[in-house]
Amino acid sequence: MLGSDRHDIERKQNIILRIVNESMEPMGARVIAQRLEEYGVLLCDRAVRYHLKLMDERGLTRLIGRDGRVITERGMEELENALVSDKVGFVISKIELLSVQTTFDWEQRRGTVPVNVSFIPKGHFKRARDEMKGAFESRLCVSDLVAVAGEGERLAGAYVPSGKVGIATVCSLVVNGALLKAGIPMDSRFGGLLQMRDGKPFRFVELIQYSGCSLDPSAIFITGRMTSVAKVVKRGNGKVLANFREIPAICRPVADEVFAGLQESGLGGLLVMGDISQPVCEMPVEMNKIGIILLGGLNPVAAVVEAGIEIDNSPMSGVIDYENLVSFSTL
Repeated sequence: MLGSDRHDIERKQNIILRIVNESMEPMGARVIAQRLEEYGVLLCDRAVRYHLKLMDERGLTRLIGRDGRVITERGMEELENALVSDKVGFVISKIELLSVQTTFDWEQRRGTVPVNVSFIPKGHFKRARDEMKGAFESRLCVSDLVAVAGEGERLAGAYVPSGKVGIATVCSLVVNGALLKAGIPMDSRFGGLLQMRDGKPFRFVELIQYSGCSLDPSAIFITGRMTSVAKVVKRGNGKVLANFREIPAICRPVADEVFAGLQESGLGGLLVMGDISQPVCEMPVEMNKIGIILLGGLNPVAAVVEAGIEIDNSPMSGVIDYENLVSFSTL
């Protein structure tokens, strides 16, 4: 019983550390309590203060002012080495959370859409923009709509660090959210590297199952420099980020309508929609299901990393109002 209690305390404190780490300003107990609800943890302000006091004593957080907390270097190390059992399944939980938080209505063209946030060194932003241009123009993305913010400004709930420019790219989870709104359940199975031949999808060469991983697959492939988006743009051959989903076959007519509506709104990223129970790009599909392949929203950013520019990526970072997005071509 004691072991179970200790594990529960560590789990809650790791989540608190994650929340504090994501903020560029000291966070108070009340704000932390509100953010904890997003992770399914219900704690009152007083309980959060209790945990923060314990974390202060361990040197994981530091009190700033009356009630604000910031994470310490030791806290960041603890977060990096957090319980792996708590990390497993974190990605699929984030997918489900952002799908629910997506309120975009393609008929009204309003609401929130999920985004990935990337931080680019200010001095390299112009070159990074040039490297991304090809991927956006070739539609190797979910959308050509983006949002940009300067240092100290907020972007999808995150503060842009000093010396950086933040850019938000639309995440493929906009499809999950739109289908969920239409009453269609979507099974998000894998994130992977999709081989392209002559500009057409051929097969997956690498896969990471969402439900069993603790890190976002796109971030792993980008950091490992396993993509070749720039080659696909120039020659039609290479590897791009893509996601494999499934929906019930009976939902096909409604799904077609949703995808058409998203496309009219400049969103979507649909690459392939298969036939009932038939493999898609060599991926088996369950009975009475339809396989769907969506392009990864971070493909333009992957092209920048391929060019040697270091970028800090936060996939599935949060949601942003559709009205606040602008065409990449206007940057």
